[in-house]
Amino acid sequence: MHSFSYKDGSLHCENVNLADIAREVGTPAFVYSKRDIAGSLAAFRQALSPLDAHVAYAVKACSSKAVLQLLARQGAGFDIVSGGELWRVINAGGDPALCTYAGVGKTEPEIRYALEQGIYCFNCESEEELRAIDRVAGKMGKVAPVAVRVNPHVDAHTHKYITTGTNENKFGVDIDRIEKLYAAIHATMPNLQPRGIQMHIGSQLTEVQPYLMAIEKVAPIAMSLKERYGIEFWSIGGGVGIVYDGCLESASANWWRQHPEQMTIEGFAAAVIPLLQPLGLRIIVEPGRRLVGNAAVMLTTCLYEKQGEAKLFKIVDAGMNDIIRPALYEGFHEIWPVKEHHGDTVTADVVGPVCESADFQAQDRQIPDVKPGEILAEMSAGAYGFSMASTYNSRPLAAEVMVDGDRWQIIRRRQSLQEMVQGECGLEER
Repeated sequence: MHSFSYKDGSLHCENVNLADIAREVGTPAFVYSKRDIAGSLAAFRQALSPLDAHVAYAVKACSSKAVLQLLARQGAGFDIVSGGELWRVINAGGDPALCTYAGVGKTEPEIRYALEQGIYCFNCESEEELRAIDRVAGKMGKVAPVAVRVNPHVDAHTHKYITTGTNENKFGVDIDRIEKLYAAIHATMPNLQPRGIQMHIGSQLTEVQPYLMAIEKVAPIAMSLKERYGIEFWSIGGGVGIVYDGCLESASANWWRQHPEQMTIEGFAAAVIPLLQPLGLRIIVEPGRRLVGNAAVMLTTCLYEKQGEAKLFKIVDAGMNDIIRPALYEGFHEIWPVKEHHGDTVTADVVGPVCESADFQAQDRQIPDVKPGEILAEMSAGAYGFSMASTYNSRPLAAEVMVDGDRWQIIRRRQSLQEMVQGECGLEER
């Protein structure tokens, strides 16, 4: 996380004091660094420059309009998983012709909408889905570009909820069935045009070896499909992980040298390029978390301190509805006080106001001994933070802010109570 550091005793994003943002916007609030997001996209492009490579940002990681605008203005493509995400991309100025549409459960209206908008390709996950797209395209008098997601049966060694590349996952088609399925497309689905092949083995990968294993297994199939059906691209997916533990220190070159197990963009590219370059295919990468994860923090205020019989609790105003990663899949976020502390630390649970025992941000964590009224920053909150937020317990959605150098702007107003119920309808009187 290169753009978050202490200056003059206060945590800053780029050149903006986070205490100033909290004072004016309130908490909870997500704060993004424009420099970090743009820099990560540029790093991917530079590292993969020996290839005919294209970066398609995984919208599900953070779908806020300003983030999509920033990436679209730099020419990024987009990996989408719903018709709603496609609409968001277009609304933000993104080019649908640079969108690849993944996901196992595309509906007929979503397929029709994607064809109307002229997306680059459907990444398909089953034969039934392919036949559904063929039917819709036929009714519309169109030919739909498709790729099949291959399941290479490679264990990415990540959390079970975010691994996607084994035969026990719902995603993709087993590697042994891929060539037969492309033959079926060619022979029996006249409204489809095979444009590529796709894979994605999981999220938050910190080592490159699973990628190499998957690429080595799929490469012969990709070459065969290129020769038989003229496919033009291979999407190797995303999943390059970020630093969650030690994120403040990771800005320095020394940190990376001391943690060689943490995969960098440059290390990822150096490992995969020799395997991909001889294929002569366009290579699509679909990073999400790696572009935005370390580019944001969530600000929250300590409300109360509670000393229980067994534990000390620091109760904050951000809950699992604001950021669900810790409750959902034991996600770790460093928690730092905005006002720099040099004193004692305590072992505490950082918990929110939601009426669930799972509503915690940290458990049994050594943290500075912050007191009620102090602002905390939950680090590395850019990916699967706001995008997975809800209004559970009728808690309005948080505000979002983008920092650019020494300036900042609100990119999403805090939701009002009226806005939270805007789409609801009361019962009619009888």
